[in-house]
Amino acid sequence: MDFADWIGFIGVSILLVAFLLNLLRKISQDSVLYVFLNFIGAAMAGIASVLIDYVPFIILEAVWTLVSLVSLLRLLFQKKPN
Repeated sequence: MDFADWIGFIGVSILLVAFLLNLLRKISQDSVLYVFLNFIGAAMAGIASVLIDYVPFIILEAVWTLVSLVSLLRLLFQKKPN
């Protein structure tokens, strides 16, 4: 396996771990951890897609990363009730 394969493998593994933890009800889909794992995993898978020049997955992972980033920022900066 080359560098792109490793980056992609790690990224997809992170995404799948987040998904599994959510299915097992260990973390909520609204938790910072879940969204952070999605952001990091999608970004890594996106980098791997760029390295292998596979446009469909570049688009998929770019959108996934962007949506995760927006969700993460909302969670981190939302006003907490008193």
